Amino acid sequence: MVTQPPPNGDHRPFLLGLVGAPIKHSASPAMHEAAAASLGRKALYQLIEIEGADEKKLRELLDGVRDLGFAGVNVTYPYKEAVVPLLDSLSADAETMAAVNTIVVDHGRLSGHNTDVTGFAKAVAPLLTKSTGPIAVIGAGGVGKAAAFAMVKVGATEIRIFDRDFRRTETLGAMLHGLVRVRACRDIAETLDGCRGAVNATPVGMWPNRDSSIPPNLLHSGLWVSDAVYSPLWTPLLLAARDAGAEVMTGRTLAINQAVDAFNLFTGLPAPEAAMAAAFDAAIASRSVATAAA
Repeated sequence: MVTQPPPNGDHRPFLLGLVGAPIKHSASPAMHEAAAASLGRKALYQLIEIEGADEKKLRELLDGVRDLGFAGVNVTYPYKEAVVPLLDSLSADAETMAAVNTIVVDHGRLSGHNTDVTGFAKAVAPLLTKSTGPIAVIGAGGVGKAAAFAMVKVGATEIRIFDRDFRRTETLGAMLHGLVRVRACRDIAETLDGCRGAVNATPVGMWPNRDSSIPPNLLHSGLWVSDAVYSPLWTPLLLAARDAGAEVMTGRTLAINQAVDAFNLFTGLPAPEAAMAAAFDAAIASRSVATAAA
């Protein structure tokens, strides 16, 4: 691996992290630490797993991020929306969606961003160019918001939304009103009816869960299917979709894209995408071997 010398002789490590639960299978530490190393720098990426945190607990955690010298942290399920009111500023995308997956610390101030949106947009754009028609977004939480707004960015004409909590479905539908034709659906069959693409934006299918957010009988060869879950890379949904003849996209591209954009925000350095992709693949391969041996 070719490395670059640190600018101005700065050898201080970047202290980074991920807040959420469950996160022990995250490939983020591998990607960010490899990115820094390829630039001749060092990053220490910590997994900050915390379950059931209320606003007080999250505020204390973010105060610690601010005070302990973090350059920033990523945020994942279930806190992408909960952290929003605790931040000092928001990017345009994060403010519009009221969801954050990247928090940057700058002179004691916490700014929230959403690189899931840019990551989704880059990942899914090739699929949208191949087909036209409604796109189903399954899940209306932080990831679902990012997926839906990414679809708007890349030219989707209609978005169908389904979440088990219909209030969340309606909320996301209201956010998208006026930007794209949108339908808030009450059941999964209605959501998929006539769709040309579908995105799983829920944690369903993430280890150790082995369920699918879409019943196999609703999958077919005229549909493309994308899953935000990457642990495992081939989720039950994607396996069933492939068997049904659908074009599929694993969570790999999204995971790498959002990490590339986050690294740039954290460090101000150009993110080495190839190094991050190689680190992701190595982490997934290692995990697959460990799972098979278990």
